[in-house]
Amino acid sequence: MTLINWYYLFLLAIILLSYHRASLILWTSTFLVLLIAGTKFSGLTIGMITSWLIFLIIAIPLNIKPWRYRFLSQPLLNLYTKIMPTMSRTEREAISAGTVTWEGDLFRGNPNWRQFLKIPPATLTAEEKSFIEGPLETLCSMIHDWDITHNRADLPPEMWAFLKEQGFFGLIIPKQYGGKEFSAYAHSQILVKISGLSITVSTTVAVPNSLGPAELLLHYGTEEQKNYYLPKLAKGEEIPCFALTSPVAGSDASAMTDHGIVCWEDFEGKKTLGIRLNWDKRYITLAPIATVIGLAFKLYDPEHLLGTKEEIGITCALIPRMTPGITIGRRHFPLNTPFQNGPIQGEDVFIPLDWIIGGPKKAGKGWAMLMECLSSGRGITLPSSAVGGAKVLSYTAGAYARIRKQFNVPIARFEGIEEPLARIAGYSYIMDAARTFVTGFINAGEKPAIASAIVKYHTTELGRKVACDGMDIHGGKGICLGPKNYLGRGYESIPIAITVEGANILTRSMIIFGQGAMRCHPYVLSELEAAHLTNPQDALIAFDHVITKHIAFGISNIVRSLVMALTGSLLVAAPSGKTKRYFQSATRFCSAFALAADVSMLTLGGSLKRKENISARLGDILSYLYLLSAVLKQYHDQGENADDFLVAQYASEHCLFEIQKRFNELSKNFPNRWVGKLLKWIVFPLGQHFSPPSDKLSHKVAQLLAAPTDARQRLAFGAFLSPLKGNVIAEVQDALLKCIASEPIEKIIKTAKHDGEISGYTLLDQAQSALDKNIITYEQFDIFKQADDARQLVIAVDDFASDELSRLMIEPYHSYENSISFPK
Repeated sequence: MTLINWYYLFLLAIILLSYHRASLILWTSTFLVLLIAGTKFSGLTIGMITSWLIFLIIAIPLNIKPWRYRFLSQPLLNLYTKIMPTMSRTEREAISAGTVTWEGDLFRGNPNWRQFLKIPPATLTAEEKSFIEGPLETLCSMIHDWDITHNRADLPPEMWAFLKEQGFFGLIIPKQYGGKEFSAYAHSQILVKISGLSITVSTTVAVPNSLGPAELLLHYGTEEQKNYYLPKLAKGEEIPCFALTSPVAGSDASAMTDHGIVCWEDFEGKKTLGIRLNWDKRYITLAPIATVIGLAFKLYDPEHLLGTKEEIGITCALIPRMTPGITIGRRHFPLNTPFQNGPIQGEDVFIPLDWIIGGPKKAGKGWAMLMECLSSGRGITLPSSAVGGAKVLSYTAGAYARIRKQFNVPIARFEGIEEPLARIAGYSYIMDAARTFVTGFINAGEKPAIASAIVKYHTTELGRKVACDGMDIHGGKGICLGPKNYLGRGYESIPIAITVEGANILTRSMIIFGQGAMRCHPYVLSELEAAHLTNPQDALIAFDHVITKHIAFGISNIVRSLVMALTGSLLVAAPSGKTKRYFQSATRFCSAFALAADVSMLTLGGSLKRKENISARLGDILSYLYLLSAVLKQYHDQGENADDFLVAQYASEHCLFEIQKRFNELSKNFPNRWVGKLLKWIVFPLGQHFSPPSDKLSHKVAQLLAAPTDARQRLAFGAFLSPLKGNVIAEVQDALLKCIASEPIEKIIKTAKHDGEISGYTLLDQAQSALDKNIITYEQFDIFKQADDARQLVIAVDDFASDELSRLMIEPYHSYENSISFPK
C-alpha cells in the first residue's frame, strides 16, 4: 500500500472517529494501530516518520494530564475567564431555574429519535376526563362572550359562583387542601376549551392556577401558610393576584423600585419584626377583585436585623387586601378584553416577616422562586390560550370558506384562500403539537425553562399569524363585532399574549438562546462553573475535564455537518416510515446548529450577549428544531393517520425551510464575514435545497379543512364543538354539512338554468322554478332550502341601534366603582 493510500486511510479514520464522537483513548489507539501497520507494510519512510512525529506531538500532551493542563487547559482557562460574559444575580438565577429536557438533546447535535418516540405522550386520567366532559362543558355552555365583553365588562355573577363551586380556581392545588390536583395536560386542555370561546373567562381561570400565590405556596410556602391559604384558594374564598410588574420594571426585574425595609413596629398590639413596604404595580390580573396579594419587592436590611447583608434581594410575600396602606380596585382595559386587571399601590404598608412566602428563610430568594415556577407555567397558560383560538379557526375557517360563495363558487376553491387555509392547518398543528409535547414533560415533573420559552413564543406568534389569516378569509364577517362574531375578540386580544410572561421580543432575542446556550449546551455551563471556582487548581482540573470534551464535540460537529450536507443526510439512522427524511434532516441541522452555537460563542465571547439579532437567529434554529420534533412526535402518537400526514408534511417542510432561512441570515449577518462564509459553506456546501410547502400540498391541506374530514376533527379536538343552541361554532358545522349535501342539487339547478329550462334571478328563485318543473324533487328542494337558510345564518353579521352600542354598564360582580384605599 502506498503512502498516499495510508493518508487516505488516516483521513477516513479522522472522519469516522469525529462523526461518531470517539473518546480520546479510542482516537489515540486507532492512530497508533494505523501507524504501526503503516510502518510494517510501507517501511520507515520520511512520510511515515513525519506522521509518527505529528502523532507523538499531539497524542503525548493530550494523554498526559500535567502536560495537557500546562499546554492546553490552563491557556484556554485564562482566555475563557477574559471573554466569558458577566451576569447579574437575576440572570444567574434565571439561568439556573428549571430543568433541561428534549431541547438539550437537540443542542447536543445527535438526537436519538427512537428513544424520542418512546417518550410517553400526555394523557388524561378518568377524573380529568369526567371534569372536562361535565363541569367544563357546562361552563362553556354558559359563556356568552359578547355579553361579558360588551355589556358587563366582567363575568356574570352566576358564572363566578359556578367557577368557585366546581373548583376551577383549584386545578393545581392538591386534594389534601381541597383542590383538584390535575395534571399540567389537563390544566392545558381546560384552558384550550375555554379560550376558544372567551379570553376573558380563560384568563380568569388561568391566573389562579398559574404563576402566583397558589403555585408559590405549593413549592415554597411554610406548612402554616399552606394550611391557611390553599383550602381558601381552592374554594375561591380567597381570590389571588401576583404583583410583579411596575412602571419602571417589566422584563428587567433588577430595575424594580418597589422595596421593603426590615424594621420593628407595633403590629396588632405587640412589637413585631417585619417589613415596611412601598410599591407601585400595574398590569396585575385579578388585582381589582383580589383578596390576597402576592407581592415581589426588593428587600433591604440597613440595620442588619436579619444578618450582615444590607441588600437582601427580591422577595415574595402574601398580603391580605385589607392591610392598611394599600390602594387597589381601579382597572386597566386591555384591548376590549375585560378580565379583571389593574394597578396596586402600597404606601408604608407594614407586614410581619412571617408573611414572606416560605417565611424569613426565603427572604431574598424571590426571583429564583419566580423563575422556577415560570419555567413550567410559561408552557401552559399562554400556549393553551393561543391553541384554543387556533383550534376554533381550523374548525371554522375552512367550513366558512366552503359555505361562503363569490362568483357562484365556494371561496374555498380559490387558490388565494387555499394558501391561508393551509397555513391555518399547518400552524395549528405545530402549535398543538408543541403545547402537548411540553405539557407531557411538565406532567412528568420537569420544569423545562427553555422549552417553555420556545413554546410560549412560537405558539403566540403563530397564533397571531393564524388569526390574521382567519380574518382575511372571513372578511366583513370577521370585522363586525357582535354575538355572531366568533373571531373578533380573540383577534383583538392577541397582543396581550405576545406581551405578557416575557415579552416575545425579549424571549426571542435574549432568553431562548441566551439562556439556552448556558442550560442546554452539554459543556458551557460546566465550563462557566469551573471558571468561577475560587481554588485555581480545582478550577483547572474541573475546566480540563470539560474543555477536552468540548473541543472534541466541536470537531465532531464540523465533520458531521459537512458529511451530512454532502450526503443529504441519507445515511443518518432514523425511524422508518413517511417521516424518515424529516428525522434525518433534523439530525443534520442539529449538528449544524451545535456548530453554529460554538462558533458564535468562541468568536464573539461575552459580546454575543449584546448581539441580539445573532442570538435571536440561533434561538430560532433551536426553536424550529423543537417544533419539528413536536410535530413528528404528535404524528406518531396519534397513529400516523393518512390524512394527518399531509398536515404533518406541511408543518415539517415549514420548519425545515425556516431553519435553512435562519442559517442563511446568520451567516450573512455574522460580525466576522469570513467566519460567516465558512459556516455557510460547511452547512450548505451543495447549496440550499429546502423550500416552503408547495402549492400542490397547500391545496390538499386546505381542502381537508373545507370538508368534515377526520384530520379537521383531530385539529379541533379539545375545542367546544357541542351542538347546543347558541353555539355559533356548531352552527358553522351544521351549515357546512347542509351545504355539502346541497352542492349536487345546486349543480342540477345551475345546469337547468344554463340550458334555459328554468327561470329566476336568484338561486332560490331558480330552485323554486326547478321544483315547479319537476327537475328536482320536494326532498331535494328541502335540502337546498335548509342549506340556504343555514348559509344565511352563518354569513350574517350583527347590526345595532346607535344607543345599543353604548356599553350597558351592569355593576360588575366583585368589582369596585372607584379605587379603594385602606387608611393606616
